[in-house]
Amino acid sequence: MIGMAGKKRAAVLPLAVAGLVLSLFPVVYLHVASVGELSPITHTISDYIFVDNGSGLLAVTALSLAAASVGLLAALVRSGLPRRGPVAVLMGLWSAGLAVAAVFPTDPTGAPTSFSGAVHRYAGAVMFASLPLAGWLISRTFISSTAVRRFSVAAGITSVAFMLSHASVVYPGSGAVVLGLFERVLFALLYGLLFALAAAVLRRGVSS
Repeated sequence: MIGMAGKKRAAVLPLAVAGLVLSLFPVVYLHVASVGELSPITHTISDYIFVDNGSGLLAVTALSLAAASVGLLAALVRSGLPRRGPVAVLMGLWSAGLAVAAVFPTDPTGAPTSFSGAVHRYAGAVMFASLPLAGWLISRTFISSTAVRRFSVAAGITSVAFMLSHASVVYPGSGAVVLGLFERVLFALLYGLLFALAAAVLRRGVSS
């Protein structure tokens, strides 16, 4: 028989997964609609705010992803994850970083860094560091999941590569501009990590 905690977990987990799926539609649409206008190799996803309807659609993606992540954290907590442990803090930072990055847009490529652009940049650094570390801690201390661990490690490595790829923008002529490519690979891995976490929570609920 499923207890009250199990029922609450079963209720929140589908909502979290639905939020993850919903968050994909606007950003995928922007990739398709902006073909020939922005390069997925050199431009970051944040640059889609400069295309038609890009600001609103990116906000839907970021806020849906943030809400889904909070829902996933709630499901983890109801599965036994400590409410005030480091994982909760890291996933909170990931979700907050998404929301802050949506509120403070990036600057156009080549433009001087504004206050909004600086906040956006630091929010991105925090969130890209937080989620891979949270996933790795979960796989080590809470749920033994090979998929979660592998996605976490791959996302962590790609996050570092993405940060380093900014050198080609900060120091023009220092190399090919490929930060857009690294960011898209990173987001694909982060989505994979979140879906792997959802699957791990579901398996934990079934076995408990």
